[in-house]
Amino acid sequence: MAYFKSEEEVYEYIGKLFKDLSVDDELAPKFRKANTIVQYQYSNPKSQITVRMIDGEDEQVDCGPTEMEPEVIMTMEADTAHKFWLGKVNVTVALARGQMKAKGPVAKILKLVPLVKPVFPRYRAQLQEAGRTDLLEAA
Repeated sequence: MAYFKSEEEVYEYIGKLFKDLSVDDELAPKFRKANTIVQYQYSNPKSQITVRMIDGEDEQVDCGPTEMEPEVIMTMEADTAHKFWLGKVNVTVALARGQMKAKGPVAKILKLVPLVKPVFPRYRAQLQEAGRTDLLEAA
């Protein structure tokens, strides 16, 4: 059974995480150095989050339809994304196993991977604050 019951839940938790990161004084400038627009296309439930991380431009996070043209598209189940943000998925292994698929300059995504480690406890704390211990325990 999927962790998230609807695309709205994906946006409420994973989308919120991206929006919070986009305005974080410490992490946002580091992510902007990726100089790309990444779209995360999820299944179960079907949803998508598009994130602009371009140096010198304001971040933008669109949950659902977007006007932005992604340079990189990451495809995975929403459950895989949830486990990733809890620190339980190795991107390289997930790509090799087909649990995650990437289109575009993957080198840009791999550059971001070391930056996400400080985000894991934030996602965990966000779920705890929302009272979603079920999501913490299920993964």
